[in-house]
Amino acid sequence: MSYDEKNAADSTISSSNGVKDHPYASENLVDPEERESLHRGLSARQISMIALGGAVGTGLIIGSGTALVRGGPLGIFLGYSFVGFVCYLVMIALGEMSAYLPHKKGFPGYATRFVDPAFGFALGWNYLMKYLIVTPNNVNAAGVVIQYWTQKVHIAVWMGECYCQSYALFMINLLGIRVFGELEFWFSSIKVITLIGLLLMGIIIDLGGNPKHDRIGFRYWDHPYGPMGRYLQNQVHNDHLSIFLGFWSTLTNALFAYIGTELIGVTVGEAQAPRKNIPIAIRRTFFRILVFYVGGVFVISLIVPSTDQNLFVANKSKPGAAASPFVVATTLVGIKVLNHVINAAILLFVLSAANSDLYIGTRTLYGLAIQGQAPKIFGRVNRMGVPYMALFLCTLFCGLVFLNVSSSSSKVFGWFVNLVSTFGAITWMCICYTHIRFMKALKAQGLSRDALPYKAPFQPWGSWFALVSTGIITIFKGFDTFIPFTKDTFVTSYIGIPAFVLFYVGYKVYYRSTLIPSDKVDLVTGKREIDEEEERFNQEQEARGPRTRWQNLCESL
Repeated sequence: MSYDEKNAADSTISSSNGVKDHPYASENLVDPEERESLHRGLSARQISMIALGGAVGTGLIIGSGTALVRGGPLGIFLGYSFVGFVCYLVMIALGEMSAYLPHKKGFPGYATRFVDPAFGFALGWNYLMKYLIVTPNNVNAAGVVIQYWTQKVHIAVWMGECYCQSYALFMINLLGIRVFGELEFWFSSIKVITLIGLLLMGIIIDLGGNPKHDRIGFRYWDHPYGPMGRYLQNQVHNDHLSIFLGFWSTLTNALFAYIGTELIGVTVGEAQAPRKNIPIAIRRTFFRILVFYVGGVFVISLIVPSTDQNLFVANKSKPGAAASPFVVATTLVGIKVLNHVINAAILLFVLSAANSDLYIGTRTLYGLAIQGQAPKIFGRVNRMGVPYMALFLCTLFCGLVFLNVSSSSSKVFGWFVNLVSTFGAITWMCICYTHIRFMKALKAQGLSRDALPYKAPFQPWGSWFALVSTGIITIFKGFDTFIPFTKDTFVTSYIGIPAFVLFYVGYKVYYRSTLIPSDKVDLVTGKREIDEEEERFNQEQEARGPRTRWQNLCESL
């Protein structure tokens, strides 16, 4: 059956309230009316730019220093390339489901619908915990950036200032999706322009365009700097094993850097014409991964030696270490003032990332509430479509930044990286498994993937490869907590796994939910309402008349 034929069938089998006669249909599968829920206010240009630069933050700009020290130049390049490919596979899997059913419940809603309500519940709360942690992590990173300039002011003062800034982010999010979308568009634009500038700067420095007129080339890939790092060599007493452990550690750092890319799956509920715009944003993710992440770490590996003591390393950096390898690079070649300019730009990076993280955490909690998997109070929205109670709760968790008062910024950053990467990795695996179940349901019910609004390439093996790869990285990501055994890093590295199992088993036992058979998966309920909503938007756009070249250019960016 073709996609159009399926749409026609939906009209006849759906009841007036949008819930068809289906054993697994539910009122919760239908999105609330727009006046009582999220507003579709994100335009094509905003979605594209958020997809391009929205998730770029501490993982690439700050966390890459840790990966460079432990894995060496070749290790960081290979590690980020591999995890980047896995990330792309996750994104196209999410894109296929999002384009077919762009509802307002995020990907936990897909897990509830295509797999099992218990699975969706566990995924949703796992993802929420990730964003309750990652927002204060970015605020904490802001403190790390500021400490580069001075050590004389106590860290508690900077954390208090950054905590106050989190309430400024609260006010931005409270103003509604149109204001948030516009601000995030410009924040992301600045980030993209800055990243391009940093990449060009790195290439120029490497080729000799620096005050020392020193052509570096691949010098830092050779002995004694590289090409591979030696991590925990004094503990394992084996050269080859320490090289492998160094490479493996880059996978964990890369995982942290890429996590957040899936935020596009949350924005679909507030996207205009999602079936048109989401596939475009997903496709552009490939270029972001290739240019910014893989290209970024490659340039860093050329201009900064992995043995430099000024690189910021999670868990044990010296006070005042440069937050980013790009800052170290300008200092090494004697470029004055620019290191401070870059450090200020990085401060903007992490605050922008905190802004988008607060948004995603809020929408995740909202999605759980309207599915009946969180207290209903978090499903309330104001007249601008902002779930204000969910936003308030997520903002409160920014108080975790005061952990810095008793522990160093680098150590707290390491804890947050461990927590976020575990929660994020579980999310990726759940997305992949949900997509596998989605594909099985399509096949069982006679709907060809060729007829979908967006067909993900490399399937079905792509989702299986991403699922298995991410699982292996997650299981062994905390290997260094055993060499020697460290309680705090062990707990932060693995607590996400039993938490997910507890959520899943607890829901399953209490509600006695079962795995939904492929031929019984509800692929229809609520879809007609989304189709009609998008059709109304398209008609409104046509009624506005022809677009100017400038308008078309802005929307094609």
